[in-house]
Amino acid sequence: MPAESPQMDEEYMRRALGLAAKGLGRTAPNPAVGAVVVSGGEVVGEGWHRRAGEAHAEVVALEAAGEKARGGTIYVTLEPCSHFGRTPPCTDAIVTAGLRRVVYACGDCDDRCAGRADAILTQAGLEVTPRVLEQEAVALNEAYIKHKRSGLPFVTLKMACSLDGKTVSVSAEERWVTGEAAREHVHRLRDRNDAVLVGIGTVLADDPQLTTRLPGGCGRDPLRVVADSAARTPPEAKVIGKAKAAPCLIAVSRRAPEERVAALREAGAEVVALGDCRVDLQALMATLGSRGVMGLLLEGGGSLAAAALQAGIVDKIVFFYAPRLFGGRATPTAVDGDCLPQPPVVDIRHIERVGQDLMVEGYLCSRD
Repeated sequence: MPAESPQMDEEYMRRALGLAAKGLGRTAPNPAVGAVVVSGGEVVGEGWHRRAGEAHAEVVALEAAGEKARGGTIYVTLEPCSHFGRTPPCTDAIVTAGLRRVVYACGDCDDRCAGRADAILTQAGLEVTPRVLEQEAVALNEAYIKHKRSGLPFVTLKMACSLDGKTVSVSAEERWVTGEAAREHVHRLRDRNDAVLVGIGTVLADDPQLTTRLPGGCGRDPLRVVADSAARTPPEAKVIGKAKAAPCLIAVSRRAPEERVAALREAGAEVVALGDCRVDLQALMATLGSRGVMGLLLEGGGSLAAAALQAGIVDKIVFFYAPRLFGGRATPTAVDGDCLPQPPVVDIRHIERVGQDLMVEGYLCSRD
């Protein structure tokens, strides 16, 4: 296969996307970016952006390549930045490195540099090829893109239920609905999101830690958030856990008793009042977005899921269906409570078997 064919461009860009994914959940408020430097048909340098304030992916890859980068091609998952922020412009580093060609996947929505890299690099004599695996790159940074455009987190609603939509069996004797493989996948979702949100019902029923537990202990704990209108979270709840590095934020309403709020703060939780009688989920999203939370995983029960859908804060769903039938008229369902006045339509994009369970991913369609 000839060098730098469209097929090779896609192959190297997939490698760069894989590198970029390593930064998910760690780079806020920056995007997750990967870069691969190729010269003479061989990879001579690669890297990814690890966290805000550290070197961008292009710089890491170029430093790894050294002089081998001259005359080569760099593959980047996002349009190279062309502005001074915490670090110098990546376009400067690319020009200085003596590269011949730049291939990137999607444009940046940051107004400080959007659409400027092409002109800068072309004027410097480099060949620029944009939009290689663009859709894949946009999906990778969907949280960054929404946050940059709206200031709000990208919300993924995750639910686990039986084939008939029940979240627990009638006997409620079994703790888990889905299998081990699905539960590990959920921990990977936590690892890739900046925050995880549950309702008070989940805290009282399960006393979850909401930490990330992956093989080898390589996971990263997200900010733990509880929607708790009346401040009923026990001060000794595991979600507060002072021993954990991840902080806990409890959103209450303004009717929450002051003594309970004080007890939660004394236990180590941050408490914010949002809403008069119930937690205002839209206000909670604005609060989290202002703090740099780009990706939020919503893991609550059916009541919180229904409230989140009603509030219009959900962008994506990830549902795990166990090959079981629970039945029961009074058994909680994945989206519990009253019928939604405007039932959302889901654009299903991916269906996959995860262990013994079925995972369905999709995006909520606009109600307009």
